[in-house]
Amino acid sequence: MAEAPKGICFDCSKSEAYTPQSGLKAWRRKLQGTVKIYLNKDAITLDRLREAACYVFVAPQDRFTGEEIEAMRAYVEEGGSLMFTLTEGGEARLGTNLNFFFEEYGIAVNGDCVVRTVYYKYLHPKEVHVSNGVLNNGLNVAAGKRHKDKGSAALSQSISDAGPGASLAFAYPYGATLTVQKPAFPVLSSGPISFPLNRPVCALHESRAGGRLCVVGSSHMFEDAWFDKDENAKLADVLVKWLLKLGDVEVDALDNEEPEVSEYAHVPDTESLSERVQCCLEDSEEVTRDFTTLFDDALFKFDTSLIPEAVQLYKQFEVKHEPLSLIPPEFETPLPPLQPAVFPPPCSQ
Repeated sequence: MAEAPKGICFDCSKSEAYTPQSGLKAWRRKLQGTVKIYLNKDAITLDRLREAACYVFVAPQDRFTGEEIEAMRAYVEEGGSLMFTLTEGGEARLGTNLNFFFEEYGIAVNGDCVVRTVYYKYLHPKEVHVSNGVLNNGLNVAAGKRHKDKGSAALSQSISDAGPGASLAFAYPYGATLTVQKPAFPVLSSGPISFPLNRPVCALHESRAGGRLCVVGSSHMFEDAWFDKDENAKLADVLVKWLLKLGDVEVDALDNEEPEVSEYAHVPDTESLSERVQCCLEDSEEVTRDFTTLFDDALFKFDTSLIPEAVQLYKQFEVKHEPLSLIPPEFETPLPPLQPAVFPPPCSQ
């Protein structure tokens, strides 16, 4: 990667959760060999933004003023690049107002969280492994996962898994989904295994003057604990190349027109509904005016209606129809019968 004329500036003026000095050390070390890194602790102005080729905001926790938003908007229109990363819960969780800036470009960060529906690789449900979440083939080509010329038989020796079906696999911990409309376009999604499924998690925008904007719904994926997980480092390298207009990172225009994303479906909050239990009223049948028809006297009665049916049983079982007679019982005697002694007793003389 050739050195950019201007470096990357990480903003530290909005109480960012992660900075190159705390939390982004691994990312800083990877960038130091290719671009210059600056830190900004002053107010955001257009002149301050022009000092760098790309400005990065990692989980800002303060609100932006109207002048700062106008300066960032003018910076993008002039050809500058901005990158924003947020976290689960969106701007409400961080206490910022970035959606006001994003909405002009057709991007909004939702106040939700991506979770994995099945266990794989990571224990916490919010620590999501996405293996099939790249929506734009240009990212896979820039990362060396696929070949730009599909008809070429030459394979990259540095990446052994390059092929027509290979895709970047990345870890997406504690991140939110995005709502993306034109002129922006999504490049990463939550995948078919996560919930919400196939929702955008990273969106890009390019102005007519060449200014570029990148919004990612998770800041943890670039944090030191997650930077080397899966292929997050390779993904960060591709995004930085695209923002700095270095290398041959080109997005696929066809994938921008028809991204494979699903509609955002809302589900009820079962936890809150369980605490508000309400009775259920059922519709009853109309009651007749003649209440005597409601009594059922066929359930219990005493009459002779079953006698003819009982008489027919004699013929079916071939039993004589006659009065029953007594049968003398025969008892078994375990001891022989006793006989009285009738001989005269002997008398002593």
